[in-house]
Amino acid sequence: MQTYLQSFDLWDVVENDSEVPPLPPHPTTAQLKSHSEEKAKKFKAKTCLYSSVSEVIFTNIIACDTPKEIWDSLKSEYLGSEKTKLMQVLNLKREFEMQRMKESKGIKEYVNKLITIVNKIRLFGENFPDNRIVKKILVTLPEKYETKISSLEDSKDLSKITVVELINALQAVEQRRAIRDEKTIEGAFIVKTSNKSFSKRVNFPPCGVCKKNNHDEKDCWHKGKPQCFGCQRFGHIQKYCKFKNEQSNFAQEEEETLF
Repeated sequence: MQTYLQSFDLWDVVENDSEVPPLPPHPTTAQLKSHSEEKAKKFKAKTCLYSSVSEVIFTNIIACDTPKEIWDSLKSEYLGSEKTKLMQVLNLKREFEMQRMKESKGIKEYVNKLITIVNKIRLFGENFPDNRIVKKILVTLPEKYETKISSLEDSKDLSKITVVELINALQAVEQRRAIRDEKTIEGAFIVKTSNKSFSKRVNFPPCGVCKKNNHDEKDCWHKGKPQCFGCQRFGHIQKYCKFKNEQSNFAQEEEETLF
């Protein structure tokens, strides 16, 4: 809100509640215009403050006569006393110092969390330089970033590096690692597939169940299934064999051929 008022040259009216100097005798047109504009600033500032709050808050500040009274009322209500403000700042600084980056989190997510805390501190008017954020990031990163940090120490003055530059450098490390991991997974999949193909070509001893030699007996698909004594196939018994007629016809044809 302060920035918004400053953009319209209204903050001085809110902060200092300065009175507009009276007009001199026989004022010029320019002086009259300037005097009128200065007097209008208070009304403009009040309008800005009124329009920026909800109806509930508006009813609490409508009785205030000047922009400064409105601002002081809002500060007292929502920022509290200086003691309360100090405690809130200390709690936020403690929260900032306790932050550590987890192995499972990305650098962008971690830095965003730090900046959110810092912005809350700055809202209380507390000075919090960017180089303090940079130092915090550097000393709380997981071990996997050590090589990159050493490289940055050799190539740059870390006391002058910006938060954005540091984030970009560390994100590049993450991206390269992600590409390597993806290639490793692809390689492992290819090896696994090759091993499966190789195992299919291996000749095993004849299976005790189905007599085939392309698998081990313990892996036999027919193991435990009933076997037909008519057609020697698995999955049914001789009573229900659908190949019984074929076997009979084949036997009859053989007999006719012999005679």
